[in-house]
This record gives sequence, C-alpha cells and structure tokens, in this order.
Amino acid sequence: MKFYVVHTYTGREKRVKEFLEKAIEMGDLDKLFGRVILPAEKVTRVRKSKLVAEERRLYPGYIVVEMELAEESLKLVNSIPGVTHLLGTRTEPMPLTEEEVTSMLDQIERGRERAEPEAPFDKGENVKVAKGPFAGFTGTVDEIFVERRRVKVIVTIFGRPTPIDLDFLDVQPI
Repeated sequence: MKFYVVHTYTGREKRVKEFLEKAIEMGDLDKLFGRVILPAEKVTRVRKSKLVAEERRLYPGYIVVEMELAEESLKLVNSIPGVTHLLGTRTEPMPLTEEEVTSMLDQIERGRERAEPEAPFDKGENVKVAKGPFAGFTGTVDEIFVERRRVKVIVTIFGRPTPIDLDFLDVQPI
C-alpha cells in the first residue's frame, strides 16, 4: 500500500476523513485501504484571556490516504462529498515517496508531543495591559518570548518609556 494525497475543500478535511473511514467500513474495503491521515499539530493559543489548545492543519485542504491503487478504491475516494481529486495526473494519481511520508509523520508526532504556545501578538503591535499594577496602560510589544509565554511591552509612565514583562494572559490586542 502507498500513500496518496487527496485534495478536499478547505475546512472540510475532518468531515471528508470521517466520511471516507465510514465508507471504507461500510463497503468492507479494509483490504484496499490502510490509514487515513489528517495532517495536523496541536497549538496553544490565547483566546479571550485564556489558553486554549487547538488543532492547526499542516496542509489545509489535503488529507493523506494509504491505499492500494485500484479502480474500486479510486471510485470510493472520488465519490466522497468534499473531495475534489487525488494529486497526480488525471489517469494516474502519484503516490508519496517514503521520505515524504516519514517526514510528514514525524512532523505530526512532534506536534503532538509539544503543544507550543503561539504568540498572539506581533512585534510593534499596540496592546493594552489587562491585569496587574499596570492595568489600563497601553503600550507597544517590544519582544516576545513564546516558550515562556511572556511578552515585553514598552509603556509610557510619567512621560518616559518603561519596559514591563508580562504574561500573554495579562495583555490584550487593541
């Protein structure tokens, strides 16, 4: 069995994966199909002043299917709602190489192991301090420390720029 890339409508990858798995099970085609993979990694983001773990698609609009290339398997994949086509030529889909598959699976595994927080701000962005002794002050993001979930903000206190170190949760974008 080889891995093939299936192009789907963006945002419908999860639904296509579920439909395909059900169709394989209902059609009793387990011998033609292996894994159906939705390449995604876990990311921690700040939403409404709370840390939220969510999934980020590595390749939006694509899923990867392990299958034997046969007329029956191609018909099943192409009949799933939301699937546009398999990557390759019109008559012959192109399988992924072993290096591409191992690289993708390693990337997915690394994403599961570490749910790295994603910086909700950009350097130079204006923000408002929401908590702490400087609550209500506005300033500019100077540095972002993603691994520590900290941000250095320059606020003006008594007419002088002052750097303060804050947690991601203590700052809101304006």
